[in-house]
Amino acid sequence: MQRFPNVTWIEGSEMQILPETMQAAVYRAVDDVRTETVAVPEIGAGEVLVRIDTCGICGTDLKKIHTGSHAAPRVFGHEMAGTIAAIGDGVRGFAVGDRVMAFHHIPCGACFYCRKKTFAQCEKYKLVGTTAGVGEAAGGGFAQYIRVMDWIVGDGVTPAGLIKVPDDIPFEQAAFIEPVNTCFKAVKLLELEPDDTVLVIGQGSIGIILAALAKQTGATVLTSDMYAARHAVAAKFGLDRPLDARGDVVAACKAATDGRGADVALVAVGADALIATAMQAIRPGGRVMLFASTQHGTAPFDPAAVCMDEKTLMGSYSASVAIQQEGIDLVFEGYRSGKLDFTQLISHRFGLEDAAEAVRLASNPVADSMKIVLKA
Repeated sequence: MQRFPNVTWIEGSEMQILPETMQAAVYRAVDDVRTETVAVPEIGAGEVLVRIDTCGICGTDLKKIHTGSHAAPRVFGHEMAGTIAAIGDGVRGFAVGDRVMAFHHIPCGACFYCRKKTFAQCEKYKLVGTTAGVGEAAGGGFAQYIRVMDWIVGDGVTPAGLIKVPDDIPFEQAAFIEPVNTCFKAVKLLELEPDDTVLVIGQGSIGIILAALAKQTGATVLTSDMYAARHAVAAKFGLDRPLDARGDVVAACKAATDGRGADVALVAVGADALIATAMQAIRPGGRVMLFASTQHGTAPFDPAAVCMDEKTLMGSYSASVAIQQEGIDLVFEGYRSGKLDFTQLISHRFGLEDAAEAVRLASNPVADSMKIVLKA
């Protein structure tokens, strides 16, 4: 392993020596995230060190922090973008100073699940390929630097998980590449048609991304949320059919579809009770896509609705390399055109020194809180 003590990296026009220590928001126990000074992670052959600029706080990060599903200590965070600070021996296609984002999971491409294009079930995919060097790899984006492992970096020929970011794309937009991929995967699986009506339940940042991507297919998109402030943000993405979640969403869907119900309901909230609502809101032969149901449990639904009414209950989880470049293009071109400027979803920015407060706000959303990001 090499620390590259003499390597320099560029921030603006100022050259700086790579430091030995950094700030990181370290998960120490359930509901316990502390900003600490830790060692900058070492890198080996085929690996790169990235100086993080922006990292979003994802619901899956929060689930791990609050449930204790992962042993401490470790540093979470995977919606990240920054600048290459050092490169290991043998790295091709990348150089110090390159602006990049990193996927934290990349599949093997050869196993049974990869052949079936169910990449999130690949054993290699389940390994985390980015780390802040504290405990087991867990993304690491809640830190100033991350080590990007060799299978994420790739061979410089075949694209892998380290993605160059053009100069005209801000890091805050690039940090959405991974979550946009996950949403785009779900929308692609639905194979929406222009005459479809889609209900998206929940208008947090993920719900708005799902709704905006669904609208791009030409479908009519109804959005449900209890906060008018969130519908106002959604309107910036052309989402102009808001429903008040405190009212009768099922009746509203039927009223908008000649009494049938929506063709598709996307559930972007991790609340099991909403599955029944979604099932009731769709027409016979319609589909419910679960996007945020990442905790094990039980949820009641009417089995006759699946059998006799031929309704389909399905799910989508994590990213897909099959649509990786298409998703990247969506993020870059969406910013350039202004149609998918995801930086508009960022409501709060915190420095690493205030990471605990950022996690608290993200865990207890209010009307005007959307995507919370850490700025390293």
